[in-house]
Amino acid sequence: MTNTFITLDGIMQAPGGPGEDESGKFRSGGWSVNYFDDIVGGVMGDTLAKKPDLLLGRKTYEIFAAYWPNAKPEEEADDLNNAKKYVASRTLDKVDWVNSMLIKGDAVREINKLKESDGPELQVHGSSNLIQTLLKHNLIDEMQLLIFPVAIGKGKRFFGEDINPSGFKLINTRVAPSGVIIATYAPAGELKTGTFA
Repeated sequence: MTNTFITLDGIMQAPGGPGEDESGKFRSGGWSVNYFDDIVGGVMGDTLAKKPDLLLGRKTYEIFAAYWPNAKPEEEADDLNNAKKYVASRTLDKVDWVNSMLIKGDAVREINKLKESDGPELQVHGSSNLIQTLLKHNLIDEMQLLIFPVAIGKGKRFFGEDINPSGFKLINTRVAPSGVIIATYAPAGELKTGTFA
């Protein structure tokens, strides 16, 4: 399952704060912060309460590993710190955050093995580049999108240009008082087209 904060125009880069990810000269970091209410917080709590394993790309791993091991007790970081974390990276040589394992080489093959194992739910948080690989190889079983009422224009997108044209089935939806739409989708096969003519 992917758990992703996105803007109305599909940007998922740096929702948590300025400086989080400035690649591509991105200067709008922190766009989700002012919309984080009790409903959004509850959704995040419920998502992590499933005690998942995490599948992370390099950038998200580095952001999480720099923050969560030192988080305050009231931030309830135990679920993230105790989770088994699989990190897909072409550049890292080691991962130091407790319970982290590096995926090197053929990430698609290794992720398929993880999906076939009997472990807990495998969740992807952030990880825009990794998500492009997962979408291209139809490796996402469920997408939880938290859609924030902002538009940015340029930045890393959830759906890049190289994905397979696909349909999705809405499984669940909620709307937070802040205007955030929480929508969960499952793949529904190839894109079906038609005409009104």
